[in-house]
Amino acid sequence: MALTAVAADHSMARQANGSLPPISLAEILSALSFALDLTEGAVPGHALRSCLLGMRIAAALQLPEHDKASLYYALLLKDVGCSSNAARLCQIIGGGDERRVKAGVKLEDWTHPGRPRPSTLRLLWSTVLPGSDPLRRAAGILRIGLTQHRNNEEVIALRCDRGASILRKLGLGDAAAEAVRGLDEHWDGSGYPERRRGPAIPLASRILAVAQHLDVFASEKDTASAVQVLRERSGRWFDPELARVAEQLHRDGSLWQWALAHTPESETRAAALDLAPEEAQRLEASDIDLICEAFADVVDAKSSFTFRHSLGVTHAAEVIAARLGLGEERCRLVHRAALLHDIGKLRVPNSILDKPGRLTPGEWSIVQEHPRLTREILSRVGSFAELAFVAGAHHERLDGSGYPQRLTARVLSIEARIIAVADVYGALTEDRPYRQGMPHEEAAILMRREVPDHLDPDCCEALFAIGC
Repeated sequence: MALTAVAADHSMARQANGSLPPISLAEILSALSFALDLTEGAVPGHALRSCLLGMRIAAALQLPEHDKASLYYALLLKDVGCSSNAARLCQIIGGGDERRVKAGVKLEDWTHPGRPRPSTLRLLWSTVLPGSDPLRRAAGILRIGLTQHRNNEEVIALRCDRGASILRKLGLGDAAAEAVRGLDEHWDGSGYPERRRGPAIPLASRILAVAQHLDVFASEKDTASAVQVLRERSGRWFDPELARVAEQLHRDGSLWQWALAHTPESETRAAALDLAPEEAQRLEASDIDLICEAFADVVDAKSSFTFRHSLGVTHAAEVIAARLGLGEERCRLVHRAALLHDIGKLRVPNSILDKPGRLTPGEWSIVQEHPRLTREILSRVGSFAELAFVAGAHHERLDGSGYPQRLTARVLSIEARIIAVADVYGALTEDRPYRQGMPHEEAAILMRREVPDHLDPDCCEALFAIGC
């Protein structure tokens, strides 16, 4: 199979060279930014295109190199806190698809709830209280309108504070963290979370806001609409000087190169990597581990029912790997794959993740896409080929009955089998919307029934012998 061949080639390269290929901070963050696009329901590559647009504005402003370095990482990670408010937003709209709301609201002027535009009402009508009768849905939309400012303040604060916290955890500095925290502030003071006004908003935050707007409108509509709406909102949402600079770059024909949705992904990413700060260091193994842990936090924050799931799976997988006597390098592979195995689940709406009842066939098909997305996201990092295979195979089963590729024992490595067992154990012992988590002993009884057809017997016994 193709994936197995990729993993084998990667393993051979590792054996030949003695170590994995080096990786830079810009390379790994630019790849993982695609996971953040899933969370926001954005056109894939949104973070990369926003990065290109924002850095071109920064170059026109002749920002110092140090400031541009902070801005670069803030642009790539501007949405890193977005999973934190997904569950709450889903509650506010009555169980609708929060990803559609997140994507749609960026095209709307939501600062005047008393004067909603027809397009805003259409967005709400299509997402609020799905399946309800028209009267109840209309009442729900009215309630949202009456509580809009309070709701905006709450969900935006959740996102901005969490995003700033993650950037600090990654050691990217206060400037980058504060840039992300101020993304939703508006020039006229109508934004959130602190209603800052004008120059009180960090310059980097103002650039992030303009770059985000330009890509959203250009991707969903066209570049002319993006610039036109930027001009209309100049002085209200956006810094007038930044709007002027962006419009000048648009007229000069230098704004959009490699930054359009139809541009091949490889070209957009290469252009973004060309703008990476010169001090973008080659990462040590511990740095990569820290990034994996940060993105595991992003995944787990999406739902209260998956809170700490990635960390729990990682602990169980590490127990198994140690018990089986895997070497240090293989244990590190297991550690990272366990942390990131569910990164593709960022695409699954909370209306499905948090649903208390049985999923419909359509909902189940969306859930089943997440391992494939995990593999696709991680495969964007050249040295993550084997990691992508192991993490993306966590729902495969030894007899070929799993998904998404129906792989069999013949091609499932011991690392992939470890992650699969750890994930099943985590799913059984954690609370879910439809049941409480099982005690260790009960989970062990159920999992032994899956041996040897579905789950690896050695991995299961290694876990049960120690317990978690």
